[in-house]
Amino acid sequence: MVVGIGSHGLSKAYVLVAVLSQVFGVKADTRKCWKDTPCDSRFDETAFPGPWEDSILAAATRTITPRSVVETLTKTVNGDLIPTSRAPYDPTKVPLVLAGNGSQVVFDFGQEVGGLVTLIYTVSRNDEIHIGGDDDDDDDDDAENRDHSTRDAPTSRKARIGLAFSESSDFIGQWSDASNGAFQGPDGAIYAEIDEPGETTYTMPDASLRGGFRYLTVFLEADGDGNAGLVAALHNVTLDIAFQPTWPNLRAYQGYFDCDDPLLNRIWYAGAYTLQTNAVPPTTGRHVPFLKTGWANDGLLGPGHTILVDGAKRDRAVWPGDMGVAVPSLFVSTGDMESVKNALQTMYDNQNPDGSFPEAGPPLLQQGSDTYHMWTMIGTYNYVLYTNDTTFLARNWAGYQRAMSFITAKQVQVDSKRGLLNATGVRDWARLNVGGNMTEAQVILYQTLTTGTQLGTWLGTNATGNTSTVWAAAAEHLRNITLATCYDPQVGLFRDNALPSSKIYPQDANALALAFGMTSSSVTAVSYDVDTFSVNISDNLVRNWQSAANPYPVTPELPGHVSPFISSWEVRGHFLARETDRALKLVRSVWGGYLDRLDGSQSSLVEGHVIDPGSEGLSFGYRWNRGYGGAHNDTAVAASYTSHSHGWSAGPTSALTEFVLGLSVTGVAGSTWQFAPQMGGRGSGTKGIGRAEGGFITPLGKFQASWVCSCFANGTCDDIGKSDNSFEATVNTPQNTSGVIILPIAGIVEKDAMKSGAAVRVVLNNFVIQNPQIEDVGNRGKDKASVAVLHVQGGSNTVKISRVLD
Repeated sequence: MVVGIGSHGLSKAYVLVAVLSQVFGVKADTRKCWKDTPCDSRFDETAFPGPWEDSILAAATRTITPRSVVETLTKTVNGDLIPTSRAPYDPTKVPLVLAGNGSQVVFDFGQEVGGLVTLIYTVSRNDEIHIGGDDDDDDDDDAENRDHSTRDAPTSRKARIGLAFSESSDFIGQWSDASNGAFQGPDGAIYAEIDEPGETTYTMPDASLRGGFRYLTVFLEADGDGNAGLVAALHNVTLDIAFQPTWPNLRAYQGYFDCDDPLLNRIWYAGAYTLQTNAVPPTTGRHVPFLKTGWANDGLLGPGHTILVDGAKRDRAVWPGDMGVAVPSLFVSTGDMESVKNALQTMYDNQNPDGSFPEAGPPLLQQGSDTYHMWTMIGTYNYVLYTNDTTFLARNWAGYQRAMSFITAKQVQVDSKRGLLNATGVRDWARLNVGGNMTEAQVILYQTLTTGTQLGTWLGTNATGNTSTVWAAAAEHLRNITLATCYDPQVGLFRDNALPSSKIYPQDANALALAFGMTSSSVTAVSYDVDTFSVNISDNLVRNWQSAANPYPVTPELPGHVSPFISSWEVRGHFLARETDRALKLVRSVWGGYLDRLDGSQSSLVEGHVIDPGSEGLSFGYRWNRGYGGAHNDTAVAASYTSHSHGWSAGPTSALTEFVLGLSVTGVAGSTWQFAPQMGGRGSGTKGIGRAEGGFITPLGKFQASWVCSCFANGTCDDIGKSDNSFEATVNTPQNTSGVIILPIAGIVEKDAMKSGAAVRVVLNNFVIQNPQIEDVGNRGKDKASVAVLHVQGGSNTVKISRVLD
């Protein structure tokens, strides 16, 4: 049974095709990569095969078909439009039929996809095809009507088959959701003109590539007199996936993550898949200047054969700020650092004569953002950290130095505020108050100076002179002056700027201050050294959360909005403050909440949310009053434009690897590394983690770890006094590396015996460690009291911590 959807919208009515002699199948496609793109053999197969591969959302082949046909749509009490009935799509069965002007079929690919659609269809008159069941009572009348329609003279207006796309079911219909940047409503559709009856194969033009969608509406436009009785039988619908264009195997992830919380696993892999959809052919950027109607993705983005952009549907451009979140998550999951390299190179290739970087890459080349200028510099550090590509660094070092000179020249020289950045390039991620001595810019400059110092060290003094020393001193001075002028000790948070009168305590500046170590007691503080300053900021950021029932961080600097971009930094900040339960609660609510929505992609991560004033839940009208809503601040226009696969929302993917699994690199390509897992679930009502494993690859080789905590056998650690509690871990790293293992012992042994180490047995590689190093981490709760610290060489290291029995 197949579905035909009439001109009056979607219904449960079926249009059955009883006779068609030919059944069209999918022609075998031996091409492995996108069109003529050279394949990268590094992505022939996954680096870590195992049962966790079932969580990978990428298709097994580049050419795919829809999963189902939507039969009915239902509007919820919140106004969401969700599919409530589907039929599996099987192109080998009887074809789907478009019969009459406005008739449509809605295909659901089941998740976010993108590329070029191909249709195989046959056009005929309704006297050439039998439609309906076996009832013969009306055959004569029908035949008369069909004969009459066939004899009608042709009209000058051609019939055509339309294709419209949407990421969310809220915008299913014959007008695609918005992507072209005009903010004037939906994109419309593209059309296959019907020249004459017969069989046709239609493939979308390259320029009309649709980068991100889940739903495809195929409809018949045949309103001329000569088109009466026109019928189109759809034999096959396929999609050639355009993203990750150099990969022979779209499932060849170079990293993995798996734990005993299925929701966290879904979130990790949704982040990875989002980043896959953002790795695109460099010739498929959004058209500039923006089109007023329709869409085109034919812009040149940069060098190479693959490049990292901000979103699948839009903007399809390199945005360095987005890369601040995207790149660490891409590193631990897909491992596609070539797309990162090309994205950064296009920023250096388009650097301005004054040393500034554009806010976005070509063809947009938007200018005037001091923060995004610095994000390019921070992105350079991240790329070199993960790859040790000092050839790239050396080639662009002169440009990097010009960029540093450009931004540091904006630091104030007045004594009371000497060193604070006076941001004059005011474009940013969408926050309202911008420019001047805003705290967010100070924190980003601090990270720029700190990472610049490290880059100079990696490149060597012959190339850099004493720049590293100068930048390190500048970073420490900036930290001190920012703390003195921007931090409000009465509130326990950073103000929006250095003005004492400021009453805005932004999410971005405070989250970034935690994430970038500005709140640590020293610039060189190790990860187990968590002071009260950091913990207080973590505590006070919770004031922005909507409610206990809806723990969504509403950002004060963009009121009424929830930004997964900035919230990604908040998650990281909570983990660094060892507020594990708080971080996990935030991840589960914001990211898990979106993945559970029936009107979302259920596979990738949305760009942003706005608080619905009626339900106090989240809706998709992100930035309705900050550009996306057009001239009239229209929430529907904004919701249609919002991207449902945006890399700046993928922060939990790296956070779960680095903090829950606990594995991260601290030196180039993992020459030094750290293993510091966090379990959470210490009696706060938040579910903890009982086991985790994962890994990633650098040029030095594979990094892999796994751990299990026995006290989570029943999902809690309330039984911390049990004598058989233990924590066991295995860390496998390349031989020519060294690392620090930092393991929690709160919950494993009694608190009063931890510090001395008398009640702790630490076994490393089957040898008991005498007098193990035990470090205090704040004594603010059972899971933060103490950790055991081990310094080890690379290779295979197994460690077990347990209680010493009396």
